[in-house]
Formats: sequence, structure tokens, C-alpha cells
Amino acid sequence: MKRLLFIFISFCLINNIMSRQLFSKEPFAHTFSIVARDEKTGEIAVGVQSHWFSVGTVVSWAQAGVGAVATQSFVNVSFGVRGLELLKQGKTPQEALNILLADDAGKEVRQVAIIDTFGNVVTHTGQKCIQFADHKNGQNFSVQANMMLTDKVVPAMEKSWLENAGKPLAERIIEVMKAAQKAGGDIRGKQSASLIVVRPRSNGNSWEDRLIDLRVDDHKEPIKELERLLKTFRAYEFMNQGDLFAEKNDFKAAMEAYKSAMKLLPSNLEMQYWTAITLANNKRVSEAAVLLQKIYAKDQNWRELTKRLAPCGLLTVTTKELQQLIK
Repeated sequence: MKRLLFIFISFCLINNIMSRQLFSKEPFAHTFSIVARDEKTGEIAVGVQSHWFSVGTVVSWAQAGVGAVATQSFVNVSFGVRGLELLKQGKTPQEALNILLADDAGKEVRQVAIIDTFGNVVTHTGQKCIQFADHKNGQNFSVQANMMLTDKVVPAMEKSWLENAGKPLAERIIEVMKAAQKAGGDIRGKQSASLIVVRPRSNGNSWEDRLIDLRVDDHKEPIKELERLLKTFRAYEFMNQGDLFAEKNDFKAAMEAYKSAMKLLPSNLEMQYWTAITLANNKRVSEAAVLLQKIYAKDQNWRELTKRLAPCGLLTVTTKELQQLIK
């Protein structure tokens, strides 16, 4: 009897030590997240929020033409890289998940979701994930969460995803994350968030495959800040479009794009400035001068920049017109 008791106690001690070793090496990123695909554009995305520093660096993984992975709870970070590699090899999300979990001693504390370029998904929530823990998925999406304040978080995420079908993928995911937070969110609170959107297929230039890559690593209101960054990103998208139109001498289209950018960020001096320069380059010097004077009143460095543009060929005005622009 004593021998059996000794064996039992020894087993418990060894198991406890092994568990500590397992968990001590892994990020403690309990969180809520979504992996999703836009049915119209084919874009694929991952969105996540957690009371954990820089959650996007461990949870979110996506690759153009391949798919996306969200790995969380007691995070096995290798699931991100390995999951994408398995999809690249032609494995289905279910097959990839089976392989990942097959040799994982901590699978019962893992939560992982995988989506491929066709919108096929699979999700695993280990039986020992901290409550409330759950997931729901369907074609083109999976929402998952653990260590939530209430059991209403995951249903709220699914509802938001379905109700916001008309929005662009990135904005739709922000709405899902806001719904999760409104339903209770992480029981510990808020700290970081991340959003990645990739192309449906790689265009051969890997640096262009990520359409959106935004992170809020440490903030009191990470989802609100992520939403602000996305709005800023959209404004600069319009600015880039305007620049391309300007290069093609399509002045009307350029001004429309700049106008859209400034509507999103009306106080942004950068956008006002390049709009003014475009006006000047299209013989509307008086209008440009009025706008530039307002900019100079807030920051004199822009006046100095105007002087430096002509030698570079970025400001094509006469000497007299330049004096009008910098006075």
C-alpha cells in the first residue's frame, strides 16, 4: 500500500513539474480573435485583442495565397508558422490541425483556428482552456475566445460578423472585436490588439502581400486605437491614389482622392500640404498659396520644404510663383 502511495505521489509531482516546464516556455496570451476571408475579394485576415503585451506578435499569422492562423491561450507559437507551411503543402485546415495537435503535450490548453484561401476553417478549443472559452465558425470565418468575462463574447462576435457583411474586411473585423469587448471581453481587461489583412494571392512581390498590418502593443483602449489607425491607413490609401493620378496628369482624379483623404483626417498637415503642391503644379497657384499659408502658420518647417521641392522637380512653378507660395 505504501509502495502504491509513493508511486502515485511521485507521478503527481513529475506531472506537475512537466506542466510547469511546458507552460513556463509559452506566452500566456489568453484572448479573443477572428480569422476570416472576404467572400468578394478573397482577402484573408486575422484580428485579435488581449490583456497581454504585443499580442499580435504571437497570435496572428497570415500569408497571401495560403491562409491564416490564430494560436492563443497557452500559445504554441510554432502553430502559426507550421500551420501556414502545412497549408502551403496542400493540407486542408483539418489535416493541418490534426498534425499540429498530434505531438503537442499541451493540446488541451491550446486554442487555435485555421482558415485557407477557399474560406474553409477549423477550430480547436482545448478542454482545459480557462473559462469562459468557446468558438464558433462557418464558411469564411472562425471566432474564438478564452478567459472571457462572460459566455456571451463568442456569440456576440459571430452575430457581429454576420450583421456587418457589407463592410470591407478590415472594418468588419474591427466591428467583431468591438462586439466582443462590449459583451465582456477578456476578464483581465485590455492592453493590445492587432489586425493583418493579406491578398488572396501573392503577386510575386512579398513586400506587397500584406495589405494591412497594424498593431497596438500597449494601450488603455487598444481596439479604439486600432480603429483610429485603420482610419488613418485608409486616408493615406487615398493620398497614395492621388499621387498616382497626379503622376498620370489626371488632376481631377488626384484632387478627388486628396479630398477623400482630408475628409478622413481634416487636421493632418501632410495631406493638406501635398494637396496644395498639386494645386500649384496645375496652375492654381493662388489657391495653393492660401492653403500653404494656413499650414505655415502651424509649422514653419513646411515653408522650408517648399523651397526645396523645385530643385527636385517636385514643384514646377516659376520663380515669381515660388515667391508667392513661400511668402
